[in-house]
Amino acid sequence: MKIDKNIIKELTDYLNEFNLTEIEYTDKDTKIKVSKSNPASSNQTVSVSASTPALDTVKSTVVSGTEVKSPIIGTAYLAAEPGGKKFVEVGKKIKKGETVMIVEAMKTMNHVPSTADGIIKEICVEDGQPVEYGQTIIIVE
Repeated sequence: MKIDKNIIKELTDYLNEFNLTEIEYTDKDTKIKVSKSNPASSNQTVSVSASTPALDTVKSTVVSGTEVKSPIIGTAYLAAEPGGKKFVEVGKKIKKGETVMIVEAMKTMNHVPSTADGIIKEICVEDGQPVEYGQTIIIVE
C-alpha cells in the first residue's frame, strides 16, 4: 500500500490551523488518523491502517455497558469546584438522570446526566481535559 504523504501533510495543517486534537480521513480501505498526543505539546502522531468491516465490528463489541457521551465540545470537570467531591467514581452506583460530569463551554457549565441506571465501570476522561462532541466520557454497566 502506498501512502500519499500530501494527505498526511494536509491533515496536519488542518490540525494546527483549527487547533484540533485529532482528525481522521478514510478512503476505501485506507484510514489515516493524525492526532496530537498532548494538547499542550506540538508533537503529532500519525497512524495509518487498512480497515476492513470485520475489524470495525470487533472494535465496537469491545465496549460493554452503556456509554455516556459528551453532548458538546468543551472542558470536562469531574467535580463542581476544584478540589470538591467528584460526581462519580468507578464502582459507584448511579441512577439515570444523575449528573456524572460538567462540560464547560464558553463559560457555561453544562451538567451531563447519566443515560442509564447502573454502576460506573470506567471514567474515560480526566478532570480538566478537553472533550469533543459525542466522545465517550463515562461507561455505565
